[in-house]
Amino acid sequence: MKKALITGITGQDGSYLTELLLSKGYEVHGLIRRASTFNTDRVDHLYVDPHLSGVKFHLHYGDLSDAGQLTYLIYNLQPDEVYHLGAQSHVRVSFDMPEYTGDITGMGTTRILEALRHSGVKAKFYQASSSEMFGASPPPQNEDTLFVPRSPYAAAKVYSYWMTVNYREGYDMFACNGILFNHESPRRGETFVTRKITQAVANIAAGKQNKLYLGNLKAKRDWGFAPEFVECQWRILQQDKPNDYVIGTGESHSVEEFVQEAFGYVNLDWNDYVEIDPKYFRPTEVDFLQADISKAQKELGWEPRVTFKELVRIMVDEDMKTIGETPPNEGENILKEKGITWTRNQMTAG
Repeated sequence: MKKALITGITGQDGSYLTELLLSKGYEVHGLIRRASTFNTDRVDHLYVDPHLSGVKFHLHYGDLSDAGQLTYLIYNLQPDEVYHLGAQSHVRVSFDMPEYTGDITGMGTTRILEALRHSGVKAKFYQASSSEMFGASPPPQNEDTLFVPRSPYAAAKVYSYWMTVNYREGYDMFACNGILFNHESPRRGETFVTRKITQAVANIAAGKQNKLYLGNLKAKRDWGFAPEFVECQWRILQQDKPNDYVIGTGESHSVEEFVQEAFGYVNLDWNDYVEIDPKYFRPTEVDFLQADISKAQKELGWEPRVTFKELVRIMVDEDMKTIGETPPNEGENILKEKGITWTRNQMTAG
């Protein structure tokens, strides 16, 4: 039985990756921060369902700022694979907390890599890199595109990317970067723009909210479906040799297009409800991200299945269900057609 350690296990990607690995027979361990309130809602169902969890799912308290504890944990667990997803991951917040972002998002990666090196554990290592690293570089962006970061978050991710490459080349470690473009789902954090939009649409349709305040509507992103992207994270570590991969859909859509799709899905005119608030603008913006996924298609044998429009509908449906409203339910039908099993707490690719 393979053993995996996941940092950031309570986040969107961490929860989907946990389900995927458990379905493949892994023993999964996750790193969580000690806090006065629980933040494990995305993985709580794994304790309840004995078919999935049993004794194969474990959480450990720790922090990406504590190098000694990370080394101790990795040495004692002896994992076969380490998926480093943990970070201060909100781009706009990184402008308000640049030092903290650099410490956790940047130096946290070094601490994990050093923990692997000093403990002598020969685990395969996955670094969650980001399309934000490309910043001002023109699209489409691939593995050879120049990094021009436009935020403290992106700069910290660039640092983590190159540290991963350096440990791979300097210490012969199986260390890989997955450069993931934006990927969303009903488990996306509520402060991220896509989830903010779909929650607002659900509340406005139900008469519980009047306005939605947003920033730059013209920013274009390559948006995909998170459960499909975590499968790529796993596939990257199943290769014979360590390498770096861009993961996306190959399409790009603006925030305004996302808004139009979401409101249009419930027959509302977004112009009646959306207001622009300057506080949501970044000091430096990333205008246009679009992935060139040729390498992933060829070497990982992977193709995205859920389209942009389908992604929006899946998210709106679930946010409507969450507040007790009856959605159009096209999202559920989409997932069934594509062989993706969905319940409120669990989603797996078929």
